Amino acid sequence: MNIFRILGDMSHLVAMLILFVKIWRSKSCAGISGKSQVLFALVFTTRYLDLFTSFISIYNTVMKVVFLVLAYATIELIYHRFRNTYSSESDTFRVEFVLVPVTGLAFIENYSFTPLEVLWTFSIYLESVAILPQLFMIIKTGEAESITTHYLFFLGLYRALYLANWVWRYHTESFFDQISVVSGVVQTIFYCDFFYLYITRVLMGSGKMALPIHV
Repeated sequence: MNIFRILGDMSHLVAMLILFVKIWRSKSCAGISGKSQVLFALVFTTRYLDLFTSFISIYNTVMKVVFLVLAYATIELIYHRFRNTYSSESDTFRVEFVLVPVTGLAFIENYSFTPLEVLWTFSIYLESVAILPQLFMIIKTGEAESITTHYLFFLGLYRALYLANWVWRYHTESFFDQISVVSGVVQTIFYCDFFYLYITRVLMGSGKMALPIHV
């Protein structure tokens, strides 16, 4: 544990809470990609199977359970409680375009060819691209509510802080997780343009963030 990992975990938690509270309070999931949320739930499910096989710390266990609960609770809000507000016509990203190559890569490039290890590797690869349906949805509609952009900002900040965590661990422990680092870099790259737009159009303004690109 180090400050970068703790801050990264907190940023991740804040992002998920922002999204859940936004949907709950507004009673609407308009502008939210249900497909991205399903992919993230799949990420947590396949990554945290070790909850049943090993114990690392109370902090580790609690955070895993919280992430799982929030992920599935958010899906319940989108596809059940407030399904009438879900913009399925805008959430059109083809998830098979990421699931198929990610699954294949997990079988080919992993640290150990065991069920738990392959599923863990799958979760790492999938997390790097799970946000694509949400970003695609924003680009397609041309704008996003501020609360949605706050969610994306903290999610991107979580990944950036985890990269700092890997750098710190390399210098202090000589520890290097190639799969996690490379996947984290790929995921952070997806947020680069968004970070610029967030800072210039949301933090310096208000309301919705209009995007210059339309699909």
